[in-house]
Amino acid sequence: MEIADKPRIGIVGGGSWATAIAKMLVQNNGHVNWFMRNIESIKAFKVLKHNPRYLCGVEFDVEKISFTDDLDKLVRDSDVIVFAVPSAFVKNVVSRLNVPLKNKVVVSAIKGLIPDDNLILGEFFHREYHVPLEQIVIISGPCHAEEIALERLSYLTFSCQDLKLARSVAQLFECFYVKTCISDDIYGTEYGAVLKNVFAIAAGICHGLRYGDNFQAVLISNAIQEMERFVNVVHPIQRDIKYSAYLGDLLVTAYSQFSRNRTFGTMIGKGYSVKSAQMEMLMIAEGYFGVKGIHEINEQYHVHMPITNAVYNILYEHISPSVEIRLLTEELR
Repeated sequence: MEIADKPRIGIVGGGSWATAIAKMLVQNNGHVNWFMRNIESIKAFKVLKHNPRYLCGVEFDVEKISFTDDLDKLVRDSDVIVFAVPSAFVKNVVSRLNVPLKNKVVVSAIKGLIPDDNLILGEFFHREYHVPLEQIVIISGPCHAEEIALERLSYLTFSCQDLKLARSVAQLFECFYVKTCISDDIYGTEYGAVLKNVFAIAAGICHGLRYGDNFQAVLISNAIQEMERFVNVVHPIQRDIKYSAYLGDLLVTAYSQFSRNRTFGTMIGKGYSVKSAQMEMLMIAEGYFGVKGIHEINEQYHVHMPITNAVYNILYEHISPSVEIRLLTEELR
């Protein structure tokens, strides 16, 4: 599928990543349509000229944004739809849609699984909304919204079965502080994005338990091997797990001060309950939902995944973090 030289672009979501995406797209393309569920947030945004809740330092020319709380209107008025909402909320948001998506380019900037269904986003939009796989583009990092806001050099990978479309969408985002790559591995990059959040929680738990840098290095070197085993079984194609979309995204999520999954894990390691950690963060740690989905998917494949199993046991089976991580240390090499 080809897109016009200046396609109409729509963004779905009101969080930090949606705001960072809007910054890139407005800067590059001059105008975007932007859906937010909360009409009060839209009203405040128009007055303040920035998102009232996220990345408040990023100012926008609001004349270049058509805000709406009507998802049907956004889809009708856009050729390329970028979804940037937490995976746990996707079904609820998209359920209000009454117009077809199958004639649109759907771009997923979501790094998670649809809870309960255990579907990556490409599969979800393909199965439930009949969007051809060739029209679905997946964005992966390594990239944090906070560094986009600061205009620090970042790299994004755009994956699609149609590499020409991947390149066209990537060009919508390219600017002096964002470089882009393309890939045809929509399954590997999506599953990798889910797993890196799980491994970042593990890194945070270990940090909270006061394990040091030496152990963290061993943990993450084992994590990339675990990721490779899983994606090669679930979707066996030729890929290099050392590429930035896999290893790079894992590293930044496991180590960065901006990583909400690492922060969530650190709180768990320090003794917070899951509920209290979630309430204090006020943001979604995708790995919490992702680890349950990966654990259930792996009941079919039986891939050796000791780190994933340890995080699952801590978060869902309520095993003591100190006990579970001590057992994990015997599994790592």
